[in-house]
Amino acid sequence: MIILVINCGSSSIKYQLLDMQSDDVFDLKAKGIVEKIGLETGQLQHKPAGKEKVVRDLPIADHKVGMQIVLDALVDKDCGVLHSFSDIEAVGHRIVQGADFFSGSALVDEEVIRKIDICCDFAPLHNPAHLLGIRACQEVLPDVPQVVTFDTAFHQTMPAYAFMYGLPYSCYEKYHIRRYGAHGTSHQFVARKGAGMVGIDLNASKIITCHIGNGSSITAVQNGKSIDTSMGLTPLEGLLMGTRCGDIDANAILHIMKKENLTADQMYEIVNKKSGLLGLSGKTSDMREMREMALAGDERAQLILDMLVYQITKYVGAYTAAMDGVDAIFFTGGIGEHNDWLRSGVCSRLNYLGVKIDAEANTAWGVDTVISTPDSKVKVALVTTDEELVIARDTMHIAQGLKK
Repeated sequence: MIILVINCGSSSIKYQLLDMQSDDVFDLKAKGIVEKIGLETGQLQHKPAGKEKVVRDLPIADHKVGMQIVLDALVDKDCGVLHSFSDIEAVGHRIVQGADFFSGSALVDEEVIRKIDICCDFAPLHNPAHLLGIRACQEVLPDVPQVVTFDTAFHQTMPAYAFMYGLPYSCYEKYHIRRYGAHGTSHQFVARKGAGMVGIDLNASKIITCHIGNGSSITAVQNGKSIDTSMGLTPLEGLLMGTRCGDIDANAILHIMKKENLTADQMYEIVNKKSGLLGLSGKTSDMREMREMALAGDERAQLILDMLVYQITKYVGAYTAAMDGVDAIFFTGGIGEHNDWLRSGVCSRLNYLGVKIDAEANTAWGVDTVISTPDSKVKVALVTTDEELVIARDTMHIAQGLKK
């Protein structure tokens, strides 16, 4: 089954085209991104399997035009991989926020779209863009079934004592204010894949997955189900991130607003887009640059690295306590997969758990690798994530169900 996987941002469309024979047998036919949608000049980066990468600068007025550009690239006589648009049998979309409406992937219809729209309040940077992508696909591929996969769905197994906040209960009843988490597609994939790598039964295990990137979250996965996660109502809560502040005393927010005479929207910009690595350093949100700065003697950059390692260690300790033990710890995400200093920094603080790391194995860079020693009481691994594959799998199963 030929499946197009779409991940829409406010000004971008990431995509992968996969030929799915089964859950584990597939071919990646092409991938790419359309960027700078709505600006004077946009860009297409398209990489077909077995061919050179194509980069084109061109105007991209909106997401509908962007989707048409993606499809045109897929059937292009020089860089295309399809004979025609009709080769695409289903489209799968990544959706950040599904709140408590969705505990799994769903076939797109107007009711599903309505609920995604309601959730825009919880993910204003993401859900509106996802809706633009869905509508664009409906116009460009009107007869092709669409499926949505939610970052929050995996976390719907959290118990109420883990997802509730200590606010008046009316806030939950009226506005659905609770912990929803994010990165669920990645955490689910990594827990399953990692369990196979280290030889433990996912359905009888205690696993902590650490998705560390520009956005970061940690999840406690017990017997294959999420029981707690670090992100909250929105992706702001939890760890220090690229531009997000992470955990903070709510009164600190109110104090700053009063002192600076800021509106809610202005404060939103600060905690979501001007904090984290960028806010603390005053220079960059890129971990690669931060590491270089620290190695060059920048004390503030080193402070930031120390903060991140410390915070990850705290969450690992908390989730170990929540599950009354831990069998495995998995690192994934752009930072988690590509920084041995981060993994060793966290694991060096877990001696009380009997964690032992193979220093040579830990130098792995973006490759699935067990980095714990054979006698380590807790298995530790670098596990590469593939959210697009999860979306493609779910899309395939739902689309196949329509044919029965």
